[in-house]
Amino acid sequence: MSRLSALLVTLVLALLPASAQAAKCGGDFQGFLAAMSRDAQAQGVRADVIQSAFAGVTSDPAVLAFDRRQRGTFRKSFEEYVSTRVGTGRIKRGTQLLQRHAALLGRIERQYGVPPQVLVAIWGLESDFGSGDMGKLPVIRVLATMAHDCRRTDLFQRELLSALKILQRGDLSLSEMKGAYAGEIGQTQFLPSNYLRFAVDYDGNGRADLVHSPADVLASTANLLKGSGWKAGQPFDEGTENFEVMREWNRAVVYRKTIAHFAHRLAGR
Repeated sequence: MSRLSALLVTLVLALLPASAQAAKCGGDFQGFLAAMSRDAQAQGVRADVIQSAFAGVTSDPAVLAFDRRQRGTFRKSFEEYVSTRVGTGRIKRGTQLLQRHAALLGRIERQYGVPPQVLVAIWGLESDFGSGDMGKLPVIRVLATMAHDCRRTDLFQRELLSALKILQRGDLSLSEMKGAYAGEIGQTQFLPSNYLRFAVDYDGNGRADLVHSPADVLASTANLLKGSGWKAGQPFDEGTENFEVMREWNRAVVYRKTIAHFAHRLAGR
């Protein structure tokens, strides 16, 4: 963004009245950001947070290209998919982490009702227990790009506003807010709206940090499942209520069957 464009955004923030009306998708991208700025202010986001987040932001054609070609990701059978995701090394690492975090996971299970094996399975599949790829794209740019695109603008406008609120709340800094091609954040890949609703500061350091803190990651994952209807002590294989709750991570049946399979392997079954 040029200095002139940045100045125009600042003037829009200062002069235009707050509006609850959604920004209009398509058209000039900087005009769209100005409208989103107005909407964010109407929802209580400070002008300085908005300015910092939107400074220099441009539309990312690679994000749109990825979104348009990702259909049919789960064309493999369950057997084909699980063989690439749940191998001996990942099971061994997951078992080690179950032991290392046994006290933490036990406390989380008592509070939220989600078995440790399920949480560690999701953790492993989403980011290789926080050591793998969590995404390197600037979340604000990704979400602004997707919100400007008219196919799912309502969804991504909501996610963009949620991301701004995460910044204002102080859970993550702008430089820490990196993610994947749909704006997912952290070690179990939360969309910003779920981050706002379910992320918890479980290590007690004053912020819910799903990028760096295993305690926050695991407790927040359990909180999301509980908040989505998880039934403590009930099975979670295909055909159960808890299997449907896991749609929060992925709607694909193959992926949810992989979570359940991995959890059973971690339990020694």
